Amino acid sequence: MRFDAATRIGTPLLHPPRAAIEARNRRLGSVYSTLPMSTVSAAGTPGSFLDRHYFLLRRLHSLSGVVPIGVFLIPHLTTNSSIVWGEQLGHSPYGPGTGGIYTFQHEVDFIHSLPALVLIEVGLIWLPLLFHAALGIVFARTGRTNVSAYRYGGNWRYSLQRITGYVALVFIFLHLSSLRWGWTYAGFFPTFSATEAASTTAEHFQDGRLGLAMAAIYLLGVLSAVYHFANGLWSAAITWGLTVSRQAQVRWGRVCTAIGLFLGAMGIAAIWGFSTLNIGKAQEIEAQMQAGVQVSEGIPSGVPVESGN
Repeated sequence: MRFDAATRIGTPLLHPPRAAIEARNRRLGSVYSTLPMSTVSAAGTPGSFLDRHYFLLRRLHSLSGVVPIGVFLIPHLTTNSSIVWGEQLGHSPYGPGTGGIYTFQHEVDFIHSLPALVLIEVGLIWLPLLFHAALGIVFARTGRTNVSAYRYGGNWRYSLQRITGYVALVFIFLHLSSLRWGWTYAGFFPTFSATEAASTTAEHFQDGRLGLAMAAIYLLGVLSAVYHFANGLWSAAITWGLTVSRQAQVRWGRVCTAIGLFLGAMGIAAIWGFSTLNIGKAQEIEAQMQAGVQVSEGIPSGVPVESGN
């Protein structure tokens, strides 16, 4: 007995002909679970390792895209957007107009204070990302869409899922290698300092050889990653048999759309905030934070105040 991700869990699938699969896809309007073209050999027996373990690998692929990669995306974008929302919601002891700088630096300090941070990054982010990306490329190269033939919304979403996956993969590598590993790419991608988080991130957007074109690159990369996650979250529920009926898929689709819009807004806010941040002011506040100097009612603590006679 074999199982197909788009059919009800537990329904036997006795290797239907390609025409039957395409007919079913037309009814469902989705090709998220399109089987590899070589799933069944001419003799009717399973072929490669991917073919024999397709059911398991498809679920591991969807799981790795949600946990931990997708779950990491939420606090990551929320933290980066604190450069904007921290101005309104954060409490800075350095006076008006410093809330975003203070809040972002506070969040970065907390992250870098975590024990075994490198092991956490490797085990919970980089390795799952590598697994998800490698398997995703395999599935993308062996799947087949019907966009030109049927033009169903599900087919278009499947194509966008593959395209945004490739874009997000390149973007994430550039993002990690420049801001985390210190690769500047001959000055095109200025690097990052955890002790001067806001100013160096702003320099990454403003002072590189690309100038403010960096913001356009980030806009494309971040929105691709957000779409890939939100749409993948919707299809993961189908893969795991959690949304079997059309009504359940529609309801879950609305939730995933809301998640995507929220994350997209956080990403755009972060890009805008760092692209317009006053770098000199950020450096001043960061220097005060490192020195332990705080401002209360406009008077730095620890600084003698002359009193009139």
